[in-house]
Amino acid sequence: MRILLVKLSSLGDVVHTLPVVQDILAALPDAQIDWVVEPSFAPVLSLCPGVNRVVACDLRRWRKAPVSSTTRRAWRVFKAQLRLTAYDAVIDLQGLTKSALVAWLARLAPGGKRYALANQTDGSGYEAPTRWVADVAIPMVPHIDAVQRARCLAAQALGYRLASLPDYGLKMPLRQQIRALDAIENTANDSPSTDIPAPIPANSVAFVHGTSRADKAWLLAHWVALGQRLNAAGYSVVLAHGNAQELATSQAIASALNAASLTHRLPCPAALVLPTLPLDALAQVLGACTGVIGVDSGVSHLAVALDLPHVQIYNFDTAWRTGPSGARQVSVFAQPAPGVQVVWQAWLGCMSAAEAGR
Repeated sequence: MRILLVKLSSLGDVVHTLPVVQDILAALPDAQIDWVVEPSFAPVLSLCPGVNRVVACDLRRWRKAPVSSTTRRAWRVFKAQLRLTAYDAVIDLQGLTKSALVAWLARLAPGGKRYALANQTDGSGYEAPTRWVADVAIPMVPHIDAVQRARCLAAQALGYRLASLPDYGLKMPLRQQIRALDAIENTANDSPSTDIPAPIPANSVAFVHGTSRADKAWLLAHWVALGQRLNAAGYSVVLAHGNAQELATSQAIASALNAASLTHRLPCPAALVLPTLPLDALAQVLGACTGVIGVDSGVSHLAVALDLPHVQIYNFDTAWRTGPSGARQVSVFAQPAPGVQVVWQAWLGCMSAAEAGR
């Protein structure tokens, strides 16, 4: 059976959809699964076993210059790639006009059908064209978390029963200590490699402070205070970033922690700033860390998919829909923002649960 999944963006949404691949393969082991996604998120799919072919759809860039010769040429290439295969099932897991357009352009095999959501669910975007394009529109209970929504839609479309827990499929040996200069330096776009020791310390905690929305951010002073507690407990802090503003924040946190680290006498740097990395390389770095602490962002959700001990920080009561809930991976919510002590206690709880599970 040939199946096309349509989930274009964003990073967190793509990560939340990964368990659909393993669900399908558990029920239909011979299924061939292709996926349409924006190119910046394609490296995540390269980490997911079971994805046969990734079709890159750069709608965000194309919309900036829709009539340019470059866009027209790229659009023709995309459509040709999309229509190489005739699909028995095309599943629009996004529920937006852009995903409906992709589903409509995809080629169906004889008897093939397009599936999509019949309704909006709480806290999620939804646009009517997704229902108009679908041969089968599947109703969904309004109050459902992001991971389960995707899993339920695919299960109902293809007629199988779900296992109780999601499997993200990211089971490659990522948690080994990696040589940073070998695995990272070659893919760096900025930030001097001299900030990166080789290897990355095994006893490290990654901070994910960057987010697409300023109102989801945590105070710089909180990150520094939390980092100092981790340093005092013997951890190094690894700082990721995706743009110039996030790089400046990473450097500010690292500067404060390294300046204060002389009193802790750590055997390795108190904090190190990573270069800009593609998502597959960043996943390797996260996998080499003891755990991750981050705000509500796509990279934090990637930490959940990697099954790392993780604390996810929420300034809004939306953790029920997108955040982790468990012993090793927890969400912390407070307004205007959780305090350092609350996050620290949550981290200690995650580590206790991780130790107990070994």
